[in-house]
Amino acid sequence: MWTFRSKTAEGEPSQTGAVDAPIDLSRPLLGLRNIEKVYETPAGKNYVLRRITIDVQPGEFLTIMGPSGAGKSTLLSILGMLDGAWTGEYAFLHHPIHSLNNKERVAINKQYIGFVFQQYHLLDDLTVAENLDVPLSYRNVKRDERASIVADILDKFQMVGKKDLYPRQLSGGQQQLVGVARAVIAKPKLILADEPTGNLHSTQAKEIMELFQKLNEGGTTIVQVTHSETNAAFGHRIVNLKDGWVVSDVRLR
Repeated sequence: MWTFRSKTAEGEPSQTGAVDAPIDLSRPLLGLRNIEKVYETPAGKNYVLRRITIDVQPGEFLTIMGPSGAGKSTLLSILGMLDGAWTGEYAFLHHPIHSLNNKERVAINKQYIGFVFQQYHLLDDLTVAENLDVPLSYRNVKRDERASIVADILDKFQMVGKKDLYPRQLSGGQQQLVGVARAVIAKPKLILADEPTGNLHSTQAKEIMELFQKLNEGGTTIVQVTHSETNAAFGHRIVNLKDGWVVSDVRLR
């Protein structure tokens, strides 16, 4: 059982809206209670998500699965605070996201969450190094410090020789590798991945999933959406959605 902490309690959002809260390993990193997403149509209400109640523990690797239209990507958008039009309660680092305004949610998103998308979403007019610099600039990291961090991540991901290339000059697997590096460069508490290997062949997909596994073993919490049973096997737990409902929640290990 967990409870929300008031916004005025210790660790409240700063002037930028970011939450500076240590992780309590005995409590969920995030928790959803009765989350619902609905669209009003001439024919009536169209529910995308129904009464979603899930906890994700620090260091967990959770997979969300289900058929097309089940609500997987919508749920991921809510977790990432990209979608604010929902009802229910959402706690992240023990703070009530459902009671924060949009500016505060965006600040938390930038401070603590990294995204990996199927379509890569790299900026075409920026080099690899410049793409990696973007999330650091959101966090007001000084320029010289950003350069050092970018150099370190380029070395870690074995991309030093590609730092001055543009996305169009990279293969799909290389672009996704940059996408993962961009997601982790600022050491987020949570990585959200939406079909991260959907555009890759099997060898590239395996490399990306092994990278996720290493990041998770290092303590990063990961929530991925995938149709791939192979990708799901890299995680700890599978939540299956159908017609917006959680129909199963299975722990693998």
